[in-house]
Amino acid sequence: MARQRPRSAKKRTAKRGRPAKGSASAYYVQPGKRGAVIVLRKPCGNRVTPKVCGVMPSRGHAKALVEQLERAETAVNDLFYEATDDGIEALEAVLAACRDAVLKKMPVPAARVEELNALGETGESPAAPGDPAA
Repeated sequence: MARQRPRSAKKRTAKRGRPAKGSASAYYVQPGKRGAVIVLRKPCGNRVTPKVCGVMPSRGHAKALVEQLERAETAVNDLFYEATDDGIEALEAVLAACRDAVLKKMPVPAARVEELNALGETGESPAAPGDPAA
């Protein structure tokens, strides 16, 4: 009968490919219309659907918005949990301020602005880079 080797400590640890539970971000991005990127937050509290945090003109802008929102959420822990009218208004104000800060820090390239304006002239309604309703 062949001799079995003892199990090494390496096999008893968690697999490296899996992320730690606390390290995953609550924010994610999806492609939007006309090359825009939509930033969403996973549902939490009494929400059933993801919250649209903003529509950004590029993936770089979206990543910057996610970082900005994560910093804002560390300051106000229950930002997305409030279901009162005041809480919803405060959340919308914080989201608008974060979008404005990102767009001010990283301006949209002139070619992208011209592209959005050209789409607007043809009768289509282009999504504004910071408009969450689009």
